[in-house]
Amino acid sequence: MSAEITTQAEAQGREESYWGRARRRFFKNRLAVIALIVLIVMHGAVIILPHFLKHDPDTINLFGRFLPPGSKGHLLGTDEMGRDVFARLIHGGRVSLGIGFSAMLGSIIIGTMLGALAGFWGGWVDMIIMRVTDAMLSFPVFFILLTLLTILATSIKTIVLVIALTSWMNVARIVRGEVLRAKASQYVEAAIALGNSNWSVLFRHILPQSMSSIIVSATLGVAYSILTESSLSYLGLGVKPPTASWGNMLSGARSYIWSAPKLVMYPGLLIFATVLLYNALGDGLRDALDTSARG
Repeated sequence: MSAEITTQAEAQGREESYWGRARRRFFKNRLAVIALIVLIVMHGAVIILPHFLKHDPDTINLFGRFLPPGSKGHLLGTDEMGRDVFARLIHGGRVSLGIGFSAMLGSIIIGTMLGALAGFWGGWVDMIIMRVTDAMLSFPVFFILLTLLTILATSIKTIVLVIALTSWMNVARIVRGEVLRAKASQYVEAAIALGNSNWSVLFRHILPQSMSSIIVSATLGVAYSILTESSLSYLGLGVKPPTASWGNMLSGARSYIWSAPKLVMYPGLLIFATVLLYNALGDGLRDALDTSARG
């Protein structure tokens, strides 16, 4: 009994020291820390600021079209229909970031479950899941997205579902590899020998060892989902007006790229910055959680 308690204490110590080292390595990466801070501020802004805006994002004023920034209480001016640009950017950010996070969460859940099942059970389960994964990866995903959204009734829920259903494959491959590696460990063999069920071994002993890879995949998945939603909205298959998103704001402003370039610049820069920040955060987390790294 005492030996078992000692072993558990040593395991907890190793886990704490691993996450402690990962935290120290992460905070040494200034770019990743800056990206995390800016993303927290950005997400907080799109959640909190809509409650304090004095302009409705959908209110049309044809007598106040293309107002410059700062005029008549419009911080960033107005668009081609007299709507407040700042209000639409905030509300559009809530939609775009919400879709990105929700689609990422869906793809992570699907990919993690399928990858874990394939790696742990192996055999025909592994063969079927991996052949489906390879088949999905062999098709141009964006054209699958376009086809599905052309057939289905477009809504925010549909967009989230379609992006999640077409972006889980890389997560499944990563998780499968992690499960195969952990499955051969002695502590897993010991857990099985002690009579733990397969599901208990998988969820309590194997999947926690894959968390570092899943976390990195999640950050990169948000960036991919935001970029995908923006591309779909730009092509007219994403979020439908009058609901604002950064993608459909960019799409609506393309006709005024020379006469009112700020309408293109604002949503375009936000999409670019958000994707860049998430990629920087993902790179920082990958380096920090790398078990082969020192320091």
